[in-house]
Amino acid sequence: MIDVMKMFKARMYMKRNQPFLYSWHAYVGYELDLFKAFERPMTKRDVADALQLDADLLNQWVSVGVSIGHLKEAGRSRYKIWNAWKLPKPKGNNSSGVLLKEMMELHIPTLLSYPDMMRNQDRLHYDEEKHAPTVAETSRLLEVLALPKISRRLKQTQAASVLDIGCGEGGYIKKLAERFPKTHFTGIEISPSVTEVAKKLTKDNKNISIENADLWKYKPDQPQDMVMMNNVIHYIDLEKRQELFNELASWVKENGMLSVITPIAGGSDSPPFANVFNSFFSSFDNLYRLPEREELAEWGEQAGLELLSIQTVIKEGGWYVVHYEKKS
Repeated sequence: MIDVMKMFKARMYMKRNQPFLYSWHAYVGYELDLFKAFERPMTKRDVADALQLDADLLNQWVSVGVSIGHLKEAGRSRYKIWNAWKLPKPKGNNSSGVLLKEMMELHIPTLLSYPDMMRNQDRLHYDEEKHAPTVAETSRLLEVLALPKISRRLKQTQAASVLDIGCGEGGYIKKLAERFPKTHFTGIEISPSVTEVAKKLTKDNKNISIENADLWKYKPDQPQDMVMMNNVIHYIDLEKRQELFNELASWVKENGMLSVITPIAGGSDSPPFANVFNSFFSSFDNLYRLPEREELAEWGEQAGLELLSIQTVIKEGGWYVVHYEKKS
């Protein structure tokens, strides 16, 4: 009976891990541009030669792809992509593949470090320089998904001035500025090099200003109709979050808005990833746990901000856009 139970459990875990194969295969295909290579029927040898890849490992990747339905045989030892709608687009183009890249290169390795961290009672240190490009691209994808919700708010409020905290390369406010040419957008970015890129990319947008500034040392020239803060809260120490909301509220005009994009800590009835995100952020000595819904309401209330809505951006990851209005 014991041996039967061992086999049952082993099979159970194998079945539960099978979905990982789809993510792994899609990640490798995205990272090495293999789906693009197999858009037309191609032999494995030709692709390996063209991309300078290990032919034996490519052969194994193709075999897995056929078995899970990402690839299909196309005759004469050639293969091509199949069920293309399930596959990430090539790099750039706001591809969902960047989420796979972040998960495979950052989240999963971190979670696998849990035994060592728990034994050693220690935390990892988040290497911002190493992971910044991937995280920035993930943020851009999330912002694209949130763009319709922000646009509706801007249209409703007819905001004349908008401030974006941590604007990155400015792609997000560039899209908004083109939709709302009568609104002036200011972006602040702490990285000097990223600030220069943002300035170059938005130089033709007369309604955009980009500044190199630290959130804690910055003060806008005048209160704004809307202040946006995207994917920043988990970088802020728990003890400073109320102070942050107080400061942001002082930047917003009466009846103006604060818009925050953030993952939110999950509860017992939340999707698993919403809880796993907290496990991930708790793994580092320089990142901090996610906010809870009740905390977001409380921080806003204490700062004189009324919580208007919490709208889903990506349900599976617990990502939301939160809107507040400054009380008059």
